[in-house]
Amino acid sequence: MFDDFFIRALIAGLGIALVTGPLGCFVVWRRLSYFGDTLSHSALLGVTIAYSFEINIALSVFLISSVVALILIQLQKKTNLPGDALLGLLAHSSLAVGLVVIGFLTFIRFDIMGLLFGDILAVTTDDLLIIWTGGALILLVLKFIWKPLFASTVNYELAEAEGLNPDRAKAIFTILMAAVIAISIKMVGLLLITGMLIIPAAMARNLSDSPQKMVLFSIIGGLLSVLLGLFSSLEFNTSSGPSIIMAALVLFILSLLNIKQSIKLKN
Repeated sequence: MFDDFFIRALIAGLGIALVTGPLGCFVVWRRLSYFGDTLSHSALLGVTIAYSFEINIALSVFLISSVVALILIQLQKKTNLPGDALLGLLAHSSLAVGLVVIGFLTFIRFDIMGLLFGDILAVTTDDLLIIWTGGALILLVLKFIWKPLFASTVNYELAEAEGLNPDRAKAIFTILMAAVIAISIKMVGLLLITGMLIIPAAMARNLSDSPQKMVLFSIIGGLLSVLLGLFSSLEFNTSSGPSIIMAALVLFILSLLNIKQSIKLKN
């Protein structure tokens, strides 16, 4: 039988996959992949603050990522800079501040590789509680804002005209993104969390002909990525976080074969 740490890793990974599936679809639909990178980079600052003040890492990362997300929204309203420039500014600035703060914390030992690439095998029972409780709350809030968020994704002006308040939905969605990064950071790390959001959703888009199917296939793709990644990590003694993302990449490549087959059938 498997060791307890591997069982905990499986439970944690499956919980994350259930949450990143639906959110990842909106990331793809709204072209927010770089936004996810920005929040994940800011998470490093959240980790250093957590170590400095001895507070929960997930809570600290969530607060810092939320602040960065809200700052981005305000800058988009008050400046004429394009969105990608603002995202780059915040991503690299928050990452630089986090690295500088780490330089001052010489009295604390950091597992840099664990922060960057995750260590899902080190997940504890408390982490599982955070992942599954936080994940359930994220999905509940996403269900609440689904209609205005999806409508504004399709046509912002029409959603606004129908009184769906797309700006509020967008603000809530950015907070949900921060929450996902906070509960996922220990699993796949700062550099790979965006991949967990994007790759299963991209795979699902290749296989779907409706938004509902895309969400379903994205969740299934995430679950399979976790299972394949963790078992391959166990078999070949590779890093768990990168193995999960690599499994997702393989599934994406396989989904491309479906596109080629569809094109042949049409011709």
